[in-house]
Amino acid sequence: MIDLKLLRDDPETVRASQRVRGDDPGLVDEVLDADARRRSALTEFESLRAEQKAHGKKVAQAQGEQKQALLAHAKKVADRVKELQAEADAAQARADELTRRIGNVVEEGVPAGGEDDFVVLEHVGTPRDFGAEYGADFVVKDHLELGEGLRAIDTERGAKVSGARFYYLTGIGARLELALLNAAVDKAVGLGFTPVITPTLVKPEIMAGTGFLGAHADEVYRLEADDLYLVGTSEVALAGYHSGEILDLSDGPRRYAGWSACYRREAGSYGKDTRGIIRVHQFHKVEAFSYTTVEDAQAEHRRILGWEKEMLELAELPFRVIDTAAGDLGSSAARKFDCEAWLPSQQRYLELTSTSNCTTFQARRLGVRERTADGQVRPVATLNGTLATTRWIVAILENHQQADGSVHVPAGLRPYLGGLEVLEPR
Repeated sequence: MIDLKLLRDDPETVRASQRVRGDDPGLVDEVLDADARRRSALTEFESLRAEQKAHGKKVAQAQGEQKQALLAHAKKVADRVKELQAEADAAQARADELTRRIGNVVEEGVPAGGEDDFVVLEHVGTPRDFGAEYGADFVVKDHLELGEGLRAIDTERGAKVSGARFYYLTGIGARLELALLNAAVDKAVGLGFTPVITPTLVKPEIMAGTGFLGAHADEVYRLEADDLYLVGTSEVALAGYHSGEILDLSDGPRRYAGWSACYRREAGSYGKDTRGIIRVHQFHKVEAFSYTTVEDAQAEHRRILGWEKEMLELAELPFRVIDTAAGDLGSSAARKFDCEAWLPSQQRYLELTSTSNCTTFQARRLGVRERTADGQVRPVATLNGTLATTRWIVAILENHQQADGSVHVPAGLRPYLGGLEVLEPR
């Protein structure tokens, strides 16, 4: 959640962040009002508590009518103390509820606006000109047609067994996903990350702590009988891994690479990318997650972006990097960079990775702190980023397709596929 001290000391910064996100800046003033009422009630509460103690001594020493009068006054003070405690508790609860509705304060330089107001930071690689290679009559196949030809993707049986937006990866499709994920784990381990197979069911306080039960709670699957949530990313379980702990970051960031199945309801996305495996309810992902100091957070964010780019280059994909606009950030992110690969069948870019700097937003909710060299205890910063996921298969099949329906295997993935250079239609 937002640092209450920042709200008190510099409310205009938080109001400005709310405005560029397209959210209500008036929430800031409502929080400050509730906080002021809480502090006022507590001030009067402490004053009356002191009076109660002093009054108790007088009552013990008094006699007769004087004692009765003092006892009557003591009862009034006690009743008022209870009222003030209740007022302070109610104001605290209101302030907490309102504070949780305020998104993380965006970094300086984040583009204002909504989904379409991103800024392109760079292009890497050049999309293939299939017409120049095979002639003007060549028709680019989409990933599903290619995947079915390779007997790698089966959406028909996925829908039969589980419903719309489910699928099977079969044969080389299953092997290709494992190749991507294992390459990502190897990359992460080489960078000093600890690989983790994470739980995919988490408690409500962990899901809420990461910021996923806010405006987009309808995207999350919930198991009502057990009061547990299915994660949409291993970020959730990794953020909760050190909840309630004090970390030693004197040797640098604490880094984890989480491999998990991920589940998303995709509520409100009907009609969008329904063909194939672009937007589905279940997939696998390797997620980089870092706990670091506030001072190092922006540099760590750039490092994660660099590692994502290296993974996309290993897959030999043309892509661009975008700086996501404030209105398209999740509530926990102060800044987010996406890498989007070129999708030949649709002549557009498709998001394959994202990396977010969540500063202290998640750590405050989850109670993850560090002890500094001078003994101070303070919240850490958390960051996350995609190193590989099922959706990458879409871009690999389409960008590396050949005229006969076969698919070129990027050199970096061949060791994970037994040296295969070409995926042949069956």
